Amino acid sequence: MQFELVEKELELGFWLGITRKDYGATITGGQPSGVGDRDGNPKRRDRQGDRTLVRGTRESGELWKEAGQTEEKVKAIRRTEGEEAAILGASFEGMDLGDYPLELDRAAMERLTAAIREFAPTVILTHAKEDPFNPDHGVAYAATEKARQLASGAGVASAFKTIRPPALLLFEPHQPELCGFYPNTFLDITPVFEKKRAAMEVMGAQGYLREYYSQRASQRANHARRICGDKEIKFAEAFQRITPTVLKGF
Repeated sequence: MQFELVEKELELGFWLGITRKDYGATITGGQPSGVGDRDGNPKRRDRQGDRTLVRGTRESGELWKEAGQTEEKVKAIRRTEGEEAAILGASFEGMDLGDYPLELDRAAMERLTAAIREFAPTVILTHAKEDPFNPDHGVAYAATEKARQLASGAGVASAFKTIRPPALLLFEPHQPELCGFYPNTFLDITPVFEKKRAAMEVMGAQGYLREYYSQRASQRANHARRICGDKEIKFAEAFQRITPTVLKGF
């Protein structure tokens, strides 16, 4: 399992995505995702110059089925996959924190907090708190939530440098019903879906998720259309927003 950086949306957890400017693409749940706006509300956007930061851990189930497989080979393959996903306009950096079990000591938490504080994201995406099949996902969620709190200082003055509190959202897990995932935010990814599909194609270690998330994009688009009445939405992603939305008015 590795934590990695892509630039402009930080996704903490298995994938940790942050948004710092107005918009930015990210990778969620091992799959490329859409974008978020300055107030933490996901929006569709594919603009040159946007930077996305993804720091996350990734599973490699398919790779371990190969005879003679080693941890170093798996790391190299997953790193290559991350670099090839640069079609999203992302860069890659590994933290190499391991998987099964994922354990973050104080030093690791400080690294994670420092990354958030330095990047000053507007949106953070992470795993759902519960997952009956992947215990590391819950660990990633807890680490993300804590690092966000430490980096922002709960929005009040502190003795250390703090940032504006980023919005915290959960991306849709592979088994949403079993993970307590409640979708309350939908993102129209129709304009960038082919780019997402192309990025998913390089994720050979979790190839089974390509079809799953492609189907899910169509299903969530149906939900989004019924919610807002926009018949032009063909593909969408679902998120669970954790932090409340603050408005200037209706």
